[in-house]
Amino acid sequence: MQRSQPLKATYWMIGAMAAFSLMAIAGRELGGLLDTFEIMMYRSFLGIFIVLVFGKMSGTLGTIGFSKIKLHALRNTSHFIGQNLWFYAVTIVPLSQLFAFEFSSPLWVIVLAPIFLGEKLNATKIFAVILGFAGILIVARPGSIVIDLAIIAAATCAIFFAGTTMATKKLTGTQTTTAILFWLVVMQSVLGVVFAGYDGKIAIPQGSEIALVAIIGVCGLLAHFCITNALNLAPATVVTPLEFARLPLIAFIGFVLYQEAFEWPVIVGALLVLAANIINILSEKKRNNKILATAT
Repeated sequence: MQRSQPLKATYWMIGAMAAFSLMAIAGRELGGLLDTFEIMMYRSFLGIFIVLVFGKMSGTLGTIGFSKIKLHALRNTSHFIGQNLWFYAVTIVPLSQLFAFEFSSPLWVIVLAPIFLGEKLNATKIFAVILGFAGILIVARPGSIVIDLAIIAAATCAIFFAGTTMATKKLTGTQTTTAILFWLVVMQSVLGVVFAGYDGKIAIPQGSEIALVAIIGVCGLLAHFCITNALNLAPATVVTPLEFARLPLIAFIGFVLYQEAFEWPVIVGALLVLAANIINILSEKKRNNKILATAT
């Protein structure tokens, strides 16, 4: 059994926090210059190049095939919708509020897993969901702020990210990371072209827009690469709280770059969502320990 290395995992999570934050800033700056479909299209074009280079270097290009293609399509359509909603929201919703909504994705997995994965709910998971959604309500503050399309997009993107997670969980049993990422960028390139060009017009990035698109493309893949490495070095109970550290970081960035005020309801609500996720992780760890004890 590999020894846990939390310090090294922390370094990888710092890289993930930086990548997610840069992607959010680039997405905000591209607002009004490119639409969300165009951003996804160009990001995916760059992603194809990155994945092919990675696959060539790792010798895993041969693992790309058409098995599970329907599940790949379901996964990537869900991610495409969620990511477009995220890019729309990032141009309007305060960054800290958007990230707090995004952190609810694991809770949606708990809710939807019994339907799509056949997993059972227990009392602890139900409590975690109730606690987490109480946090979401505090972040959304219905009645205190206007619930417009941007807020709905910010809240809804987490549901589609949860769908992506569940499909990924099914795929990882038979598919390599290279195959999963290849079909992600290829399918989303096609979807991007179709939806970006539905009106017969596709904007071409100019000047600084090219750099911003490149930042989004590289940082999107880099963030998940960093998190994967962190999870290989330390348990999820260590890594998940580190991931939530990007909330105060993005709140600080929003304050400095966009004069977004620190809002205590967002922080309090996010802490409740964090607590709900940790409760669920600890419950799952306890269940796994019981299974191992029974097996031995």
